[in-house]
Amino acid sequence: MTQHDDVLIAGGGVIGLASALALLEAGRSVRILEARTVGSGSSHGNCGTITPSHAAPLAAPGTVAKALRWMLTPDAPFYLKPRMDPALWRWIARFAARCNVRDWESSMAAKATLLNASRQALPQWIARHDLACEFAETGVDYIFRDARALARFSHELEPLSRLGVASERIGGSEYERQEPALLPGVAGVVRFPGDAHLRPDRYVAGLAQAVRTAGGQIVEHCEVRALAGDEGAMRLSTSQGEFRGHDVLVATGAWSPTLAKSLRLGRLPIQPGKGYSITYDRPATPPRRPIVLFERSVCVTTWGSGFRLGSTMEFSGYDASLNRRRLDALERGAAEYLREPVGPVKREEWFGWRPMTWDDLPIIGRVAGHDHLWLATGHGMLGVSMSTGTAQLVADQICAREPHIDPAPYLPTRFTSRSEGVS
Repeated sequence: MTQHDDVLIAGGGVIGLASALALLEAGRSVRILEARTVGSGSSHGNCGTITPSHAAPLAAPGTVAKALRWMLTPDAPFYLKPRMDPALWRWIARFAARCNVRDWESSMAAKATLLNASRQALPQWIARHDLACEFAETGVDYIFRDARALARFSHELEPLSRLGVASERIGGSEYERQEPALLPGVAGVVRFPGDAHLRPDRYVAGLAQAVRTAGGQIVEHCEVRALAGDEGAMRLSTSQGEFRGHDVLVATGAWSPTLAKSLRLGRLPIQPGKGYSITYDRPATPPRRPIVLFERSVCVTTWGSGFRLGSTMEFSGYDASLNRRRLDALERGAAEYLREPVGPVKREEWFGWRPMTWDDLPIIGRVAGHDHLWLATGHGMLGVSMSTGTAQLVADQICAREPHIDPAPYLPTRFTSRSEGVS
């Protein structure tokens, strides 16, 4: 017999799980269909920082020139693998067109709105659902060894402040006295006291447990293969049979374009941005709070249960090979800043794909021409940071409630007037 639910969610990462929980709280019945296992994508291996400080979009003045220089350096923080891929080059053209002050400020404002809403809701969300994820409101420090890089970055602080993202400047010698984990040579530090962090794999595991406790269903190893409307319901054909629901939410992260194409929904303007991380046991003297090693674009997070180096951005399609040179660049970068750049035992080497839109904003809302089909994807590197705000916005829209933030900047319809977009 075909299963029937109020909402079917394709994708069991942090966005799908959080959205399911918000919909369950709103009284809807929910079933998640996950092609692999819950939280096995980029929800698992990221650094777990909760960062309104990351509101500035990647598409900024000067980014294209920097990216072109980095193309000649395979272990640079940003790497584009040259290849013939029309979708990639369309994406790059759109991205490049937004590398101007007006679009940069517009995307920053929209990102800050969702990040701030998520950050504000997260402590209550964790407490309400008893999520054991090592959450701590410590702030995040950006470490600079180059005074010129610090001066350039400081131009972002005023627009961030206007958007409610506070920062503090700390001198290099003063910070070295405060933080014994750092090697000498710190030019200066920018602290974002409103940022926080958690252990993402445990956060996702907690969300999955909370979904089940609230009555939601999770079906793993269940690949969605086709979608159709039928008598006021949506039908999903999967590797485990057919499921019916009143609404369908696609929350498959970097795999959303592939699924959208197979479901004949048109092109999603998303490219997979490959990231890497390495997880260790804690070193004897780890940093006291999460830090970003700015010149090397390496994020360092310490939990009671471990220590992680992560970041990098590689546009190589869905290449499933582990690029040893890029992975090792994390350790090389950390060695420039930290007395103990690695932990005593290496527990995991990881890579995964982030869903990158060319305007650096997520896609959240109804698909044009489909009354009961919704998207929640395109969160880039900030899926965990944006999870609670996205979940609330998804529930607001599907349940036809007054949205807690303006949904307009994130709607799929912002792409429909362009040659590439959701149809």
